[in-house]
Amino acid sequence: MSLGKRIKERREALGLTQKKLAEIIGLAQQSLQGIESGRVDNPRRLDNIAKGLDCTPEWLRFGISESENSNVSFLPHFRNNLPLISWVQAGMWSEIIEIDQIEADRFLCPVNCSERSFVLRVEGASMETKFMSGDHIFVDPEAQVENGSYVVARLDDSNQATFKQLIIEGDKKFLKAINPNWPEQFIAINGNCTIVGRVIYAGSML
Repeated sequence: MSLGKRIKERREALGLTQKKLAEIIGLAQQSLQGIESGRVDNPRRLDNIAKGLDCTPEWLRFGISESENSNVSFLPHFRNNLPLISWVQAGMWSEIIEIDQIEADRFLCPVNCSERSFVLRVEGASMETKFMSGDHIFVDPEAQVENGSYVVARLDDSNQATFKQLIIEGDKKFLKAINPNWPEQFIAINGNCTIVGRVIYAGSML
């Protein structure tokens, strides 16, 4: 697959139009058209394009790269079409809202994940500035969690869940809000909640 085709595939997977991506990276839409069509095979702003597409320049150029801050790899093709499940907020414990997966919006996951994976839209400010309200997180229930993992957790005795960072200190576990200005920085967990899954990828779906 050519550089231009990878850029187009990645752009469409994120739901971006040529015009929108051109605005994000500060490039004329006509120039982006030339890159995607293959007329320009060595664009000078490849780093900016990769940043706008939330991937690496190496993946765009060669199709193989390791994603940053995770132990998963970008794949040349997007293999998993995952449902957007709107049932968690980042700001607080919130009620789970069940959505029919057949009717749910779906997004292509650019990293390797299990068939049980799903997508959530971040709401609230407790995970800023790494995760902003409106960002999409891809959650894999089968991915191994460890100290520092970003996770979705569910209270066992209620229909509520939240998105936080998992902190493990000896035999104690906490859910941490990474926004330093968030009033409730840590939530102690002692068998009262279940980790639903680990965040394996995140990005803005503008």
